[in-house]
Amino acid sequence: MESDTDDSIMTIPPGMASIDVMLQGVDAMFSPNVLLRLMPRKGVAVALCYGLLVAPVWAATASDGGDVSGEGANDQRLASDASVEQNLQDLDGVVPGPLANELVGASEMAQRFYSLRGQRPVWTDMSRVEALADGLKTLEDDGLSPSDYAPDVLLGQARGANLETPGGFELEATETLLTAMAHLQRGKVDPHRIDSDWEVDIAPPSFDLVALSRALDDADVEAALALARPPFEPYRQLRAALARYRNIERLGGWPLLPSREMPLRPGDQDTDVALLRQRLAMIGELEVMSADTGHYPHVELEAPEAEVYDSTLAEAVRRFQRRHLLSDDGVVGPNTQAALNLPVGFRIDQIRANLERARWLLHGLPDSFVLVDIAGYRLSYFRPDGDVWRSRIVVGQPYRRTPTLRSEITHLTLNPTWTVPPTIYREDILPRVKRDPGYLASRDMVALTPSGKRVDPYSVNWSSPGGVMLRQGAGPRNPLGRVVIRFPNDHLVYLHDTPSRGLFNRAQRALSSGCIRVEGVAELAQLLFDDSDTSANVGRLISDGKTRNVRLDRRIPVVLNYWTVQPETDGHLAFRPDIYDRDEAVVSALDAPVIL
Repeated sequence: MESDTDDSIMTIPPGMASIDVMLQGVDAMFSPNVLLRLMPRKGVAVALCYGLLVAPVWAATASDGGDVSGEGANDQRLASDASVEQNLQDLDGVVPGPLANELVGASEMAQRFYSLRGQRPVWTDMSRVEALADGLKTLEDDGLSPSDYAPDVLLGQARGANLETPGGFELEATETLLTAMAHLQRGKVDPHRIDSDWEVDIAPPSFDLVALSRALDDADVEAALALARPPFEPYRQLRAALARYRNIERLGGWPLLPSREMPLRPGDQDTDVALLRQRLAMIGELEVMSADTGHYPHVELEAPEAEVYDSTLAEAVRRFQRRHLLSDDGVVGPNTQAALNLPVGFRIDQIRANLERARWLLHGLPDSFVLVDIAGYRLSYFRPDGDVWRSRIVVGQPYRRTPTLRSEITHLTLNPTWTVPPTIYREDILPRVKRDPGYLASRDMVALTPSGKRVDPYSVNWSSPGGVMLRQGAGPRNPLGRVVIRFPNDHLVYLHDTPSRGLFNRAQRALSSGCIRVEGVAELAQLLFDDSDTSANVGRLISDGKTRNVRLDRRIPVVLNYWTVQPETDGHLAFRPDIYDRDEAVVSALDAPVIL
């Protein structure tokens, strides 16, 4: 990590496409991490009720004095405003009613749901149970496993139960639905269990129970699930893409390009070019397909020759390369061929992993914040005025990963010194200093005691240096450059400048020791000052060469997240290399069964 020790969510416009663009305009809602996890049926949710928005929704529903159930009979109405409030507050015991016995030991969310309904049962006929089973099976479209919710088992139980006399099955069915909705809204997998570096708070699930009650009265389970599904464009795009890729899989997958001694280049004529055309056409590059003009003898067609690597095909290959963070030269060499030949099942799993990440992240974000897309090597600053500032970044190497976290930018350091962090000290610099203490002077570094007193490096036993620190002075060779953007976190990472600006030209940029190097960071720093009402001129403060900290008058949120699939504005998907090998753990956890 390139840190020093200086002391000094969401309403998204539906027309926007990419994940980073879609994250604009989210209502601020930083919450304690009390996310519901893979819980037993009877515990489906103390956490589920945290932040529940029943009372405001209920008040709006009942204020007109009309028939809030949509059915005319009194016994089909939702309870009155006052009675609901009383029932929702009195959860130490279950109030008397037709389901009182069954509700003992039920989840808090289920108790709230039935309190709102006056304990009126839901699953009173087979048509509703069949709708539930059918709805649970649609969760495959979200990358979840319908088998987790045992829809066919529920059907079998219902056929053996007396649905007109509510009993244990009533609660079994409702708890199953609530569990599925919790997984659909905030994720099935606990990210803390599969990523020790995860620091992002996940808001607890919250459902509109009035709308849920109405949907179930109409036997519309899909509408009920829609209440939980993230209503954001990136999620819809990933979900639609999952359906497309699964259809490709059902059709037998895409063709594989055979091994070649020489790469395919624009201008080549080869039988493999026809396979390349077919492969790209299957993911939507239809313009590269050739047509059989024999089927249209009286029509003049300008169709490409299947085996000729023409300019249109070359441009399609370059688009593919850019979407996969490959060098976009139009040449199908080993790396491009490897990306083309990855099985469609592999891409399906990538999409599933990122649907889960979307469920973790697409909530609770502020309307203005800095987003670091780790796997995509880019930063987006969503400004209060609606503009978005974007830049290329360098992130941590696989063995020094940039963590996933959420924090707030508090201050900037201009003309920073660099106190060498422990990992770099131990693994990179100390071996060199042991060989030659003069290495420090050659790098403008000094040795310091913990109190900050300079030490003669030749007087230090570098085999056991104790508390000796190393610090590099400000200047053009400082690895932090001229600007550091700081935010509290346990990993001592931050955003900063770099003297090695040529690294931004590389397609894959996992090259740092954990911190994030930002192209044009001085411009970003000035925007942060302006948008936080901080009176400071970055250029003037840098030019005088003094090391100083400048605190923001208003903190600006920052989110570091990891996306290996990104929907683009043209409907295609950008697949990124899984540089930290995180996808497999997410997919494995998604595939693990749930105990209801």
